[in-house]
Amino acid sequence: MVTSESARPEAGRSASGSDPAPARLTVGIVSAGRVGSAFGAALERAGHVVFGVSAISDDSVRRAHTRLPDSQILPAEEVAARSELLVLAVPDSELPGLVAGLASAQAVRPGTIVVHTSGANGIAVLAPLTERGARPLAIHPAMTFTGHDEDVARLGNACFGITAADEVGYAIAQSLVIEVGGEPVQVPEEHRTLYHAALAHGSNHLVTLIVDAVAALRAALDGPGLLGQQQVDDQPNGLAERMLAPLASAALDNALRRGQSALTGPVARGDVDAVAAHLDALADVDPRLAAGYRAQSLRAAELARTNPALIDLLAEERY
Repeated sequence: MVTSESARPEAGRSASGSDPAPARLTVGIVSAGRVGSAFGAALERAGHVVFGVSAISDDSVRRAHTRLPDSQILPAEEVAARSELLVLAVPDSELPGLVAGLASAQAVRPGTIVVHTSGANGIAVLAPLTERGARPLAIHPAMTFTGHDEDVARLGNACFGITAADEVGYAIAQSLVIEVGGEPVQVPEEHRTLYHAALAHGSNHLVTLIVDAVAALRAALDGPGLLGQQQVDDQPNGLAERMLAPLASAALDNALRRGQSALTGPVARGDVDAVAAHLDALADVDPRLAAGYRAQSLRAAELARTNPALIDLLAEERY
């Protein structure tokens, strides 16, 4: 377990060279959003003490009471001042302002381990606090958070992109991640934006893709089915979702296991007529659906090095 002494090489070892039972870190979190509250709960499970959180919105207050019931809700500066490990779990756009404010108020004590959970940022954003003696760490869970119960459990199966200033910092970051059950992965400072873009592309855009596919499938199934019993509604977990779920799950599994060789269907086969018909059908439902299909199909066709005529069709912007 990471301790406040871990910032010094060889700290925490007994004369025999074995690791003694370490003390717990006093943890403060700004703020109790989806990520911060989940990370805080995971740290508490690992034996650390989350004494306080900053929570302003009603949702954040509710999450703090639910996930961290023993923690006090305090102003951000007070949380920072009392922390051995300070977790800054605010949106990317708010992080520079928060760091500047804490530095200006001299709220963070020298030696404090300051962690932010932003994917796009490395440790440079923490420079105002580093200059005042804080140890900067970027620890980003490569996971999506919904605000529901599964968030904390998912941290145990996630990789974390970590960036630190030196080997001691990396050791601290790795220990924290391992303690919550995750897998630490080093990301160079200069590659944080690319790292974050790749994760956003593979997760956020997957959600958009599935939502669009469900919308088109609902339109296709909207009619009497077997014995007139078929019913398609616009609520989650309906017929369209049940039909798409095993196919999408298998496709994702195949892609992760086999890469671009997992591509199947009319685009991979170079079937110009089938793809053109798809574009027309989707355009009848929503031209934006057709535009999304065309863009993704063009990229798939390029990866598959398929029929040049199909690539030409997809490169047109008439849909």
